[in-house]
Amino acid sequence: MKIDIISAVPELISSAFNHSILKRAQTKKLAEVNLINLRDYALDNKQKQIDDYPFGGGAGMVLMIEPIDKCISALKLKTQYDEVIYMSPDGEVINQAMCNNLSLLKNIIIVCGHYKGVDERVREHLITKEVSLGDFVLSGGELAAAALSDAVIRLLPGVLNDETSALSDSFQDNLIAPPVYTRPSNYKGWEVPAVLLSGNTAKIDQWRHEKSVERTKLRRPGLID
Repeated sequence: MKIDIISAVPELISSAFNHSILKRAQTKKLAEVNLINLRDYALDNKQKQIDDYPFGGGAGMVLMIEPIDKCISALKLKTQYDEVIYMSPDGEVINQAMCNNLSLLKNIIIVCGHYKGVDERVREHLITKEVSLGDFVLSGGELAAAALSDAVIRLLPGVLNDETSALSDSFQDNLIAPPVYTRPSNYKGWEVPAVLLSGNTAKIDQWRHEKSVERTKLRRPGLID
């Protein structure tokens, strides 16, 4: 999978892709992540201008359509993309099912908004999907793009050492993951549930499922519905 992230400030997230699972995925050539600096497509090479004041007045600056269009067009000359995603507070809220679907794609562009966002014509004519982390606002789409990339890349076959790990994550079956424990089995009198130490796989699986249902009903009842 290739993910090309278009950003006005790519330095904000460069480190996210140079460590842990995301770095491993790229080293194993299971994923390719490219951070594209939108200023490389600025209208004025000296000023590197990519934003301007909004028509009609108001506070803040707006990313201009022309640099974004030039950037996307240049990328499309080399690659055929399955989705051009815009990270937006009012987009479709990300969930595990969405990540599962995106992990099946081959090439994705993610456009990061900044300042007051992008010229609406970008959303009308250049974007195929809008994605949100939730009902709150960040300073830009960079951190959201990193989160989306992480959630998708970790699902690619071969990225995790144990491929069954992703299948047992929260939300994969509309349930929250059950509690997990490790050594020591007794710490300050706080003991690990005996069933997990029993070696009885069937009983352990049953316990985990029951705890997942119990925890989901308590914390995220909407998932059960």
